Amino acid sequence: MENLRFDNCYICPEILRAVEDMGFEEMTPIQAKSIPVMISGADMIGQAQTGTGKTAAFGIPLLQKVNPENKKLQAIILCPTRELAIQVAEELRNLSKYMHGVKVLPIYGGQDISRQIRSLKGGVQIIIGTPGRVMDHMRRHTIRLQELHTVVLDEADEMLNMGFREDIETILKDTPKDRQTVLFSATMPQGILEIAGTYQTNAVHVKVVKKELTVPNIEQYYYEVRPKNKDEVLCRLLDIYSPKLSLIFCNTKKKVDELVLELQNRGYFAEGLHGDLKQMQRDRVMQGFRDGNTDILVATDVAARGIDVDDVEAVFNYDLPQDDEYYVHRIGRTGRAGRTGKSFTFIVGKEVYKLKDIQRYCKTKIKAQPIPSLDDVANMRMEHVFEKLEHVIQKEDLTSSIRVIEAYLNRSDRTAMDLAAAFLKTELGDSLEEQTDDLAGEQYRWESERREKGKKAKGQMVRLFVNVGRKQKLKPGDILGAVAGESGLPGKSIGSIDMYDKYTFIEVPEKYHKQILKSMKNKKIRGNRIYMEKAETR
Repeated sequence: MENLRFDNCYICPEILRAVEDMGFEEMTPIQAKSIPVMISGADMIGQAQTGTGKTAAFGIPLLQKVNPENKKLQAIILCPTRELAIQVAEELRNLSKYMHGVKVLPIYGGQDISRQIRSLKGGVQIIIGTPGRVMDHMRRHTIRLQELHTVVLDEADEMLNMGFREDIETILKDTPKDRQTVLFSATMPQGILEIAGTYQTNAVHVKVVKKELTVPNIEQYYYEVRPKNKDEVLCRLLDIYSPKLSLIFCNTKKKVDELVLELQNRGYFAEGLHGDLKQMQRDRVMQGFRDGNTDILVATDVAARGIDVDDVEAVFNYDLPQDDEYYVHRIGRTGRAGRTGKSFTFIVGKEVYKLKDIQRYCKTKIKAQPIPSLDDVANMRMEHVFEKLEHVIQKEDLTSSIRVIEAYLNRSDRTAMDLAAAFLKTELGDSLEEQTDDLAGEQYRWESERREKGKKAKGQMVRLFVNVGRKQKLKPGDILGAVAGESGLPGKSIGSIDMYDKYTFIEVPEKYHKQILKSMKNKKIRGNRIYMEKAETR
C-alpha cells in the first residue's frame, strides 16, 4: 500500500499541527487504512496488534468529529486496563493540544470516584475508561449519553478475555442507536464477531497483519537511562565499541537535528537524515556515509528507508520505535552479508513494558546492560590501541622504525617504557587520568531509589483464594488481567499466582486486599463467575 502523509487525509489544521509536534512524518499501515473509514462515519472493525499506532488511528478521526463548543459527552473509548486508559488519554491530549476547549478524562477503578464526578460536572467531551467504572457512572447518572456520537472498543479481545462482555453489551445498549461504533482487536474470536454483528451496521473490516520477522546475527542490548543522560551514554558506547559505521534512530526530525549538533560539538563525524531535507541534501549525506567520510548517520524511520549499506556495525535506538515492526527494520540494517552486528536501545521508565512487547513480537532476547563507566570507556579505548599495535607488529616491517627509536633512546636519558607511555598518552589524552564519574553516581542513586520505591509499594503481601483454575482453561495471566483491570492496581504490584486444577492463590499487597475483594465481587473471568476470599495463613 502507498504510504500516506497526514496532510493528505482531510485532517483539520489543529490536529496536523499536533501531529507535526509529535514528530510523525507519515501514517502507519493501520492509520492509513482506518482514518479515512472513520472520517467517512462508517462503523469499523480494525484488526491490528499493539504497537501499530492504532491509538492515533481512532484518536485523530474521533477528535476531528468532536465539537469543542459543546461541553456534553460526545465519545467513549473502552479499554481493558487502567494503564491502557491512561496511555490512550495521554495520546489524545497530545493530539488535541491545539483544539481549545476539548477535554479528555480517563476513568477507572481504584481512583476516587467523587473526584471523577467533580471532573465530569466540569464538562467532558471524551471519556476513556474501563467497562466496570463506566457502568458505575452510568448507574449513578453522572455520565449522560444523549449527545454521544462515537464508541470505540480498544483491545476488544482482551476485554472479552477478562470477562467484560456483559458490561460492554450493557454500555452499548444504553448508547444512542445512531452512534458510530468502532472496534479494535488483535484477534477475531467468536465473541468479537457476535458483538460486531449485534451492535454495528455494515461495518468495514480493516486488517493489518504483521509479518513474521527475525533478527539473526545481531547482539541486542538495552540500557535504562534518564532522558537527560542519553547523549552521554550514547557517546560512551560509541567510544567503547568504536563501530566503523553507526546508525542512530530518533522518532522526530527535531531530535535528529539536535542530536547531530550535539555529536558534532563533541567531535564526532555525524550527519542527519529526515523528511525535511531536499533530495540533493539527502544524496550528499548518504554518499558521505557510504564513502566512510561520515561515521554516524542519525535518521528517522521514514528517511532511513533507502539506506542500504553493508558495513553498518551498530544500530542505536536513541528513541524506542513507535511500531514493533520498525524495531526489526532498524536493527536489520546491521549484521548483513554474514557479519555480526550490534544494536543498543535506550528506554526510559515505563518503556520497559513496550520493550517486552517487542521481544515477544521478534521472538528475540534483548539483554539489559549496565551503563558503562568512564573507567570502562578508558579501558576499552586502550584495548583498541593495543589491538591496532598488535596488528601492526604482526603485519608490518618495523626495522626502520626500530632503528629510529634506538637512535633516539641512545642520545636521550629516556627508556623504551617512557616512550611507549608517551605514545599511549598522546593517543588517549586525559582518559587515562582518574575522573569523577557523575553519571555513574547519579545512575546508582536513581536505581537505588526505584528499588526502595518498589519495596514500599509492595509492602506486606496477603494471599487470596479464587475458585477457578486450570480446569476452566484459565491461565495466570487471565487472573492477573482481571484483578488489575477491575481494581485499578498496577499489574507489577501483584505477587505470585499459584494455579491448580480447581482453584488459584494470588498474592496482593495487604493494604489493597479489601479493595480487590470488593471490586471482584460477582465478576466473571472468561465467562466463569468467580468467588474470591482472603486465604487462611499457611
